[in-house]
Amino acid sequence: MKMKLKKGRLFKRHAKKAGLPPGTLVHVGERKIEKVRIRYIDYDEQELREKEAANIEECFPFKATPTVTWINIDGLHEVEIIEKLGKQFEFHPLVLEDILSTEQRPKYEDFDNYIFIVLKMLYYNQELQAIESEQISVLLGENFVITFQERVGDVFEPIRERIRNSKGRIRKMGPDYLAYALIDAIVDSYFAILENVGEKIESMEEDLVSDPTEKILQQIHAMKREMILMRKAVWPLREVISGVQRSETSVIKESTQIYLRDVYDHTIQIIDTIESFRDMVSGMLDIYMSSISNKMNAVMKVLTIIATIFIPLTFVAGIYGMNFEHMPELKWKWAYGGVWVIMAVITLIMLTYFRRKKWL
Repeated sequence: MKMKLKKGRLFKRHAKKAGLPPGTLVHVGERKIEKVRIRYIDYDEQELREKEAANIEECFPFKATPTVTWINIDGLHEVEIIEKLGKQFEFHPLVLEDILSTEQRPKYEDFDNYIFIVLKMLYYNQELQAIESEQISVLLGENFVITFQERVGDVFEPIRERIRNSKGRIRKMGPDYLAYALIDAIVDSYFAILENVGEKIESMEEDLVSDPTEKILQQIHAMKREMILMRKAVWPLREVISGVQRSETSVIKESTQIYLRDVYDHTIQIIDTIESFRDMVSGMLDIYMSSISNKMNAVMKVLTIIATIFIPLTFVAGIYGMNFEHMPELKWKWAYGGVWVIMAVITLIMLTYFRRKKWL
């Protein structure tokens, strides 16, 4: 198993915004696609229109239509598109600024006739064996939902299929239910990511117990960063859902509140799971340090026993290595062999003693 992390993805630079007045529209973040893609789905219970728009002006008439319109914009680097959309739909300049700044904390803001929500959509990159994050901005109005993504590809395709096939109640409900469905899809995707993370942690624990190498230590530190990333994405989401539930705006209908409570419950479950995983990863780091310490202690134990055995042997060898002239043992025929026997007996006695003390 190999885990790689993109450097600097937990903490981003915001030098582009330094010194600029509030509401200045500057794209802050990585450009993830070449060309901005604009798609819309306009529907009610009987009819459906879906198209990829050639320009943002095609979406302007939907501001006043009685049907539900979902406008999705992939790519944020073309600032003029966001600016034109904001002027047409009368969005606050600070909202547009937050959309273009891709390192926003998940949040919820309630305006007079629309709601602004920022979420984090997470992906599990199988090639890098790592979690990647993308900011999703949602604008919910009386008859529209506008979503902004950093790149093409999302977890919303099942929702599009439900709209196309008129499955469930989504075609019968308003834009607030559509916004709930989008939030729910993002939250549900967290569960799939947590399953992968849980399997990875179990595998790491097995490797840690059998062979605590430096590679395992690197994987543990990588996993700690993954947990920080997920925590940053999910913890504020609880406040977002709670804020939407408490909102008194007419944009959120009473019939949608029960579904938002269900998303809130899922969010709490995810937070609890993340905290459990964080504790497990921290415990794995302690286990690694203990295992390395035990290995070192075992090595030192062996070296100490060897040194202890050689202390009396060195003493005997030292005595008979002295160059005194009148040493009676030097003239004995069996003196050399006798010394070896004495040293062997000493070694056996010490080994027997160490075994009884369970030091060996």
